[in-house]
Amino acid sequence: MLEFPYGPAGFPEKKEGKADLYDYMQNFPKHFQVQFTDLKFHLTVDPELVIAEFKSMGKHRETGNPYNQTYISVVETKDGLRRYRDFWNPLVAIESVGNVNDAVRFSE
Repeated sequence: MLEFPYGPAGFPEKKEGKADLYDYMQNFPKHFQVQFTDLKFHLTVDPELVIAEFKSMGKHRETGNPYNQTYISVVETKDGLRRYRDFWNPLVAIESVGNVNDAVRFSE
């Protein structure tokens, strides 16, 4: 399960199942040209919990607007990848694509 706790209004709260995740993830590079940088992992007391920070530097392919985002990912790995919470700033996404409706369209 992939969750988006801070997605903009109308953005899905989560994606479940391999097919749904695949469709969502393959959509990202169609809309954004980015490089991911500054990956940092944080130790936790739970060996089945991973916390990572990273950044993206790039642009939205259609608008040309910058897409420079900071992410925090909280991943539960019990019995494989079980839950992935993806925290990012929705205002950065909205400014990059132009408006909230286009940000929601990206998730479809």
